Amino acid sequence: MDRIDAMKVFIATLDEGSLAGAGRRLGRSPAAVSRAIAFLEEHTGTALLHRTTRTIKLSEAGERYAVACRRILTDLEEADLLIAHERSAPRGLLTITAPVAAGEDFLRPMLDDFIARFPAVSVRLQMLDRPVSLIDEGIDVALRIAHLSDSTLIAIPVGEVRRVVAASPRYLSTHPRIAQPADLAQHQIISMTHFGLDSWSFPTSTGSTIPQVVQFTPRLIVNTVRAAVASAVDGHGLTRLFSYHVAREVKDRTLQIVLPDSEHAPLPVHLLTPHGRLSVPKVRAFVDFATPRLRRHFKQLQIDSTA
Repeated sequence: MDRIDAMKVFIATLDEGSLAGAGRRLGRSPAAVSRAIAFLEEHTGTALLHRTTRTIKLSEAGERYAVACRRILTDLEEADLLIAHERSAPRGLLTITAPVAAGEDFLRPMLDDFIARFPAVSVRLQMLDRPVSLIDEGIDVALRIAHLSDSTLIAIPVGEVRRVVAASPRYLSTHPRIAQPADLAQHQIISMTHFGLDSWSFPTSTGSTIPQVVQFTPRLIVNTVRAAVASAVDGHGLTRLFSYHVAREVKDRTLQIVLPDSEHAPLPVHLLTPHGRLSVPKVRAFVDFATPRLRRHFKQLQIDSTA
């Protein structure tokens, strides 16, 4: 059996989450998929997957082997494209990752237009609210909201967002006035893991070198942006999110920004891709397609600090 082909089957199994899913994607029977993985396990001399009737899980050795396989397959794809001079013919599976809210609200609709324009390209959109290693996890492009430190990636700026605290006008009209971050301790808080479950930090105040940290006991803890926004709109407290999460509600005046003068500096938004991937037609096509659209979108989502 060809080892490279077996690696493709192995990675497809991980991406699809099952032997049957990999078989459907590759046009093979589950038995053929199982034989390919068994071939790799025999070749490496170790179990790569722990399999049950319903689930598969990587072994420790399998995790390391999967990283190596993704790198090898990516390098082979790039080499094939360069030799074939197919820079103008985007095709194949494009894997993209983005935060959940951004992926659902505007990246997924954009991808509908992209795949309509490039019918030979298929897209896997992984919406994850966690840091992702593009190289280790076989990601072609990521939408990331953060200050960047990884020099192994190409970064294309597409916008910036703020971390804002917001509540409904109805809530604010019936609760104590908020003039400084410390006032938040008197209020009902709707918290999310990514923005602080039991405390929020703010920049240093005038004349101080110590960041302001407000401790609180949240009245509600949620794990999705939509839940936090909905609860805040319904008047159940204050929540902290990115400005693009609440841009529509602020415009509609169902939410109001508080403490605009106590916000951290905006965070940049980039499209990221590993070095060398821009030479792959499907990646170049997506970056060229998405960059101007994302820049327009994030510009339109900017909200007035005094709204």
